[in-house]
Amino acid sequence: MDHYASKFLPAFVFACISLFSLGTVLAENQPTASIPTVALVQPADLAATLARGSVPKPLVLHVGFHTLYTQAHIPNSEYVGASSDDAGLKRLRSRVAKLPKDTVIVIYCGCCPWSDCPNIAAAYNELVSMGFTRVKALYIADNFGDNWVSRGYPVAKGE
Repeated sequence: MDHYASKFLPAFVFACISLFSLGTVLAENQPTASIPTVALVQPADLAATLARGSVPKPLVLHVGFHTLYTQAHIPNSEYVGASSDDAGLKRLRSRVAKLPKDTVIVIYCGCCPWSDCPNIAAAYNELVSMGFTRVKALYIADNFGDNWVSRGYPVAKGE
């Protein structure tokens, strides 16, 4: 091994191990790995966007369970059904079928911790497979009550 290689090889190995470790940590903290980090929107950011008067609003779709939607949901969001079953995915496809593929769509569930949600990844993957290019997923770390309602963001109840 030449002098140059022996000098930089340890640093290179360290960098590779560090990147591998970082990837492992990110994967563990985002088990819904099919949704890239760039497609996530934080609750505070969505609440601020929705509060702005003149900005075009995204289409906000609740892709979780109906009981949760009626208890509390983001005002003006639309319930399309749980994406963990075929009926919910069918309603999702039907709702967006005639929209331009560059429509900004924000999906959310909030039934449980992000890592356990049976709905969000299925909805995200469906929309992306349909060709939508501006799909965002509301990152709800624990549940809708803790990460939206209790933080004082706007809520509607009922249908």
